[in-house]
Amino acid sequence: MDVPLDARLRAGAAVFNAGHYHAAHDAWEPPYRDATGEERDFLQGLIQYAAAAHHGTDGNREGAQGLAESALGYLDGVDSRGIDLDPVRAWLRNCRDDFDAVTGRTPPSLERHSDRPSLSDLTYPAAAVAAPLVAGATGHDAAVLDAGASYALTDLADDEVGSPFVTFVLDFLRGAEQETDDGTRRDIVVQRLGSHVERRQAREDDVTGLFD
Repeated sequence: MDVPLDARLRAGAAVFNAGHYHAAHDAWEPPYRDATGEERDFLQGLIQYAAAAHHGTDGNREGAQGLAESALGYLDGVDSRGIDLDPVRAWLRNCRDDFDAVTGRTPPSLERHSDRPSLSDLTYPAAAVAAPLVAGATGHDAAVLDAGASYALTDLADDEVGSPFVTFVLDFLRGAEQETDDGTRRDIVVQRLGSHVERRQAREDDVTGLFD
């Protein structure tokens, strides 16, 4: 999925802020693999912060402290692309030096340009990145959300009005952030999205190879 770095940063921040620390790093890994220099260090530090947060909330002292130490090195003096790294660095130092001080506490949210991204306010293309990650983290069919998100981006590029893929992917993200949602709404959204994905794939299969 070809998505600009700014959108991936916003998507990963929203996933992280929703408490899906392990899933958040997957938003940043594709640009990290292609990055060089300071940008690569920044993304590496961000990924390691997410990993440290994941291990810290799981009570893995050794894993969290090792990653915290490493992340601090990568995030030292880098261009943060608008992300406020001061609270991140403070948490990483506390995790490294006094793990008990961060145990049981929610790691600092990621803010970018003084805004705290959330799943419910994501727009495309960031929403297309976040939806499959949240699906995987919450036990829903990530493949359906991945396919639906890809079709949504295609339809938006083609100016297709009323695309169900655009709507259902956003509905899934909004449902994932509502405390009153016990999963039923998301289950229905995924089921309906899955039906549209199957029909779209069937139409594409019908024309594949016709002119080979």
